[in-house]
Amino acid sequence: MTASKSSASNKPRLALGLGAALMVSVAPAQAEEDEVLDTLQLHGFLSQALVITDDNDFFGPSSDGGGSLKFTELGANVSLRPHEDVLIAAQVLSRRAGGDSSDARPKLDYGLIDYQLQSNQQRTIGVQLGRFKNPFGFYNQTRDVAFTRPGILLPQSIYFDRTRSLALSGDGVSTYLEERLPQGTLRAQVGVGRVQAGDDLRETLRLDRVDGDLDPDNSAIAQLRYEYDGGRIVTALSHAYAKAHFDSQQDGLSDGDFFFRPWVLSMQYNAELWSLTAEYALRRSGLKGFNDPRFNFDVTGESWYLQYQRRFLDDWQWLVRYDSLTANRDDPTGDDYAASGAGPDHSQFARDWTFGLQWTPTPRVMLAGEYHYIDGTGWLPVQDNPDPSETDRYWNMLLFQVAFRF
Repeated sequence: MTASKSSASNKPRLALGLGAALMVSVAPAQAEEDEVLDTLQLHGFLSQALVITDDNDFFGPSSDGGGSLKFTELGANVSLRPHEDVLIAAQVLSRRAGGDSSDARPKLDYGLIDYQLQSNQQRTIGVQLGRFKNPFGFYNQTRDVAFTRPGILLPQSIYFDRTRSLALSGDGVSTYLEERLPQGTLRAQVGVGRVQAGDDLRETLRLDRVDGDLDPDNSAIAQLRYEYDGGRIVTALSHAYAKAHFDSQQDGLSDGDFFFRPWVLSMQYNAELWSLTAEYALRRSGLKGFNDPRFNFDVTGESWYLQYQRRFLDDWQWLVRYDSLTANRDDPTGDDYAASGAGPDHSQFARDWTFGLQWTPTPRVMLAGEYHYIDGTGWLPVQDNPDPSETDRYWNMLLFQVAFRF
């Protein structure tokens, strides 16, 4: 009996001891989980534009009386840091730029695991695995967020919307280095993977008229960027070698390969109330390997723009930009192209004067207006203008946009 009483009297103490031990073991795990959840971030954005043109169409039937509302961007992104050296991030984007409603189906814009091999006051070295945004020029990595663009449209000579899928992102691995120097910051990024070769690229190459599939191939992209004096002066050099293979299913036509090798030099000066930006690109592209020589080509194009932005009244800014595109440096006026019967001469160049105004009444809301006077149709989307012979060389475009973010 004594033993039994003793056992009975020890049960509450034993239960309290086990409970305390369990609480001690669970508390760090719970605290660690709460700490990870504290790093969870959710953001999103939405923009809607009205596009009006007097001739030619851009992002839908813009030359109709009421213009086109078929330029909509909707995105949501999430990031989580399960460890101080590991970041998991993804963004889903629904974008409609002309076409029908099916073009706006949500797609994975980027989704990656970012692991920092080293991070201290002097340098950061990391690697990204998954779908990463291509480091191309100043604006490509954030081009779909209206708040990060200097205007409603980016300079079309560098940041093509007609073949946007090619430059957007890659599926593979990317490494980066950030070196903090006494006078500035040096950043380098190199990525290897497969680019996206969407219907827009196939239509621009006129391969949509041929039975077959255009599939992306292993490609590479790299950028070296230097920021001086806290970003007062920013320079960058970008280079890519993008490839795709066309698997022909048409009798009598062999397979072929597409290649795109651009170099982009970017420079920017930022003062307190104004910024001056310029970018210059040489773009070699072509098709090769087809047994029908009419499909094969190898051309080097040239692009550049000069842009001035002025900030005033805290939440207003305006810009003026001149943007120049030449599809083939050996035929800058397009005369040889037209003489061959391939299409009108003005489809081989574009000279664009842009004037824009932005108002950001709150950090979450932006209203913008923009006017373009364009000579040439070199970057006009083929999707909206399937017959180049029916386009006009000189045309005007007016855009209005409202954007939200959270």
